[in-house]
Amino acid sequence: MSHSILSSLVSAAAKRRRLVAGAGSLAVLLLLTAAATAQQQPIIYPAKGQTQAQQEQDQFSCYSWGKQQTGFDPMVAPQTPAAPPARGGAVPGAAKGAAIGAVGGAIGGDAGKGAAIGATTGAVFGGMRRARAEQQRAAYTQQQNAQYEQARASYNRAFGACMEGRGYTVK
Repeated sequence: MSHSILSSLVSAAAKRRRLVAGAGSLAVLLLLTAAATAQQQPIIYPAKGQTQAQQEQDQFSCYSWGKQQTGFDPMVAPQTPAAPPARGGAVPGAAKGAAIGAVGGAIGGDAGKGAAIGATTGAVFGGMRRARAEQQRAAYTQQQNAQYEQARASYNRAFGACMEGRGYTVK
């Protein structure tokens, strides 16, 4: 009986891991989408017949001015600090719980039953800890992306204002 409980526990833990991994993949996809959106450059039209050389000079001047005004440099890749690693999980929790349960069960006269109960409890709490950690990692990544997007938008506004002041149409 304890073997069947343990194998169903391991199966449930594997399903939870696949679910959490799927959520992690979604977070990565959202991160890549946000990064691609952030890399969009404003479109600049020389509304007063400026030459290509003049436009390049103006763009460089406005790039420098926008960077000075906002503290954001669009030429530098975002340096997002890594989120703290997720720890724990159903399988390690089950192993720890089984060991503790076996000791408790041995005292009570049935080490196998104690191990099965401990494994189940450990797996449940380990899986919950892991899921909570993954949610925190996703929230951290989302917060970092939002900060980057805000800084990028501020720079784009400054750059656009500078270019419009020099006679360009910016979209």
